[in-house]
Amino acid sequence: MVNRKLVSAACVVLVGSTAWFFSGTPTRAKNERPDGSDSTGSRVQKGLAIAPVPLNLEGKNRAQVGMGSYLVNAVGLCADCHSCPTYTPGQNPYQGGDGSINPANYLAGGAAFGPFISANITPDASGKPAGFTREEFIRTIRTGHDAHDDHLLFVMPWPILRNMNDRDLSAIYAYLSAIPHAEPGTCGGAGE
Repeated sequence: MVNRKLVSAACVVLVGSTAWFFSGTPTRAKNERPDGSDSTGSRVQKGLAIAPVPLNLEGKNRAQVGMGSYLVNAVGLCADCHSCPTYTPGQNPYQGGDGSINPANYLAGGAAFGPFISANITPDASGKPAGFTREEFIRTIRTGHDAHDDHLLFVMPWPILRNMNDRDLSAIYAYLSAIPHAEPGTCGGAGE
């Protein structure tokens, strides 16, 4: 037989603990400011450290490029869809590899999603990612319509990415402007 007083007491403790846990002030990292920025620049430093390709920083804002790399490589998972293949041969982490991103075809597109093929978002001959100006890039992400020909980006997760602020989208653009041009490789699909 269940002791109802014991069950009631356990429920009170559980509900009270849950309320206390969720009612507290969210904790911040040691160097994080209330606005979410990081006084040490560690996101920028991390972004610069994890870029899988050499960066051309000449004439570019280093902090903006670093933040863009952080957003693309640590948060956005852009290489999974825009690199074909995503991982250096033998390094697919889902098959026991270390997850090293393939630098040869990095962000050069070519991954198939049914009838759709991911775009090459590396800089063109003029240095613009996918041939977009910063404004065209932001408009494409905000609307889901390719700024070149207005087709709808059915596979691109623009409905989520459009919620990013202009500062973050500009940082991504700055990063994409700093990577080398690449051509797609051959792969069977995204994340390979």
